[in-house]
Amino acid sequence: MQPPGLSVIVRDHTIRTRPYGTRRRSVEKANRTSSVLTKLAVVGDLLMLQLVFVVISLGILTLFPAAFAMQRVLPDAISQEKPKLMRRFFQEFRWAMKQFWLPAFGLWVGGVMLAFGLSFWANADGPVRFFALAVLVPLTGMILGLYLSGLAILPAAPETSTVKSLFRSANLFLLRRPLPVAGGVVVLLTWFALASVVPTLLLVGSGLVPALTAYRLSRPPREKTSEDVSI
Repeated sequence: MQPPGLSVIVRDHTIRTRPYGTRRRSVEKANRTSSVLTKLAVVGDLLMLQLVFVVISLGILTLFPAAFAMQRVLPDAISQEKPKLMRRFFQEFRWAMKQFWLPAFGLWVGGVMLAFGLSFWANADGPVRFFALAVLVPLTGMILGLYLSGLAILPAAPETSTVKSLFRSANLFLLRRPLPVAGGVVVLLTWFALASVVPTLLLVGSGLVPALTAYRLSRPPREKTSEDVSI
């Protein structure tokens, strides 16, 4: 029996835990947010590179050196591992201008002549056009394949590289991976066809499309694991 005037305070010592998985869901949400921010940063850097490329490539001599500089810094823009991307871009641009300005000009002249020849014979009449196109179309594909191969090996090329050494390395790359390079040529030709219909695409992809295509070619093929083998 409880004495009068005496009250008993009973405390509830039950431990209330959070719902199962709350912390895990918070971590997953934070990881997703970080992943989205990283992808946005990559897109922003790529668009900035494209803008700088368009401005610099307005000069005839600077077109291909700007493309080479973009290719050299593209892996860093995608990986987000190195800061000061624009400073590195202009350093690589000065290097490309010093090393390759004359061959780059020759490449520009050859590209213009080849495009003019394709356009001329595609709109010409007579049986000669079929012979001319039978020569020019495979030649164009070969040149684009070598160009993509050169871009693919460019990020790993030393600063002492010459035109001869780059051409040799690009040729070896093309011989070792002919089918992926052929696919890259198809992608590039398809994009050129779209850009001829919608010229605005040149502002957003004239440098990025070849650079990203070559970057994809430079990635080693993914090795199959036991998870890829179905029983």
